[in-house]
Amino acid sequence: MSSPSDSLFEGNFLLKALRDEDRALLAPHLERHTYQKGETLFEAGSEVSAISFPCDQTVATLVIAMQDGRSAETATIGREGAAGGVVSNGCLPASTHAVVQIGGPVMRLDAVRLQDAKIRSPSLRNLFTRYSDCLLAQVLQSVACNALHPIEQRCLRWLLTLQDRIGSDTLPVTHELLAAMLGVQRTYLTRILRMLQQQGLIEVGRGRITVVNRAEVENAACECHGNVKRHFETVLGAVYGPAGRLLHMRPPDDLRETRTLNPTTIERVGR
Repeated sequence: MSSPSDSLFEGNFLLKALRDEDRALLAPHLERHTYQKGETLFEAGSEVSAISFPCDQTVATLVIAMQDGRSAETATIGREGAAGGVVSNGCLPASTHAVVQIGGPVMRLDAVRLQDAKIRSPSLRNLFTRYSDCLLAQVLQSVACNALHPIEQRCLRWLLTLQDRIGSDTLPVTHELLAAMLGVQRTYLTRILRMLQQQGLIEVGRGRITVVNRAEVENAACECHGNVKRHFETVLGAVYGPAGRLLHMRPPDDLRETRTLNPTTIERVGR
């Protein structure tokens, strides 16, 4: 029988993958907030005192800003994960800026409460450590993609990543936002989007981009999106639907036992 606290975990796949006993450790301390597009979860250099779990179609991005005002996205986080010190002791300075790109509900958890729960539960600690490994894989793949692949493939990778997280063919993203995430000029990106539309891969509208054929977009994109997807499948038991969208996470039993990755090697991931 479900309890009233179960609703706290439904909108976020990482929280939903927790065992019942681990949910009981977190439920009293989870708080639901609603964020608007453009709001900040934490800033680079500030202490991260709370972990943020985007729910439903809420999406946040980790952004690195340069002194000249330019910025670029390093990771996209939606209902599959969390932003903040998910492995470390918490309350450490953030190395990135976390901003909400698609507004909606976010579950917030005090970092100290999470640290206490990880000490008390090896299975909870293992799940969060494995998620951090997947987030690190996304960041590293993004670095390689930005260095080695043309803008057309990078653009399609970003659109696929966003589609995975919101589960819709129509993505509420503007040219300005996408250009900022990819670190290119808006006028240049507009030409790229026009070319991709002419190829029948996407349709560009005012404040939105629609993926016309997911399979064709995956074929036209680089291998980076597929590499990250497979890592989520292997490490976290991510389950994808026939159209390729992330449905939920079902960690195998052996991934939820006391065997854990060493959190000290990735403790800054997601910050």
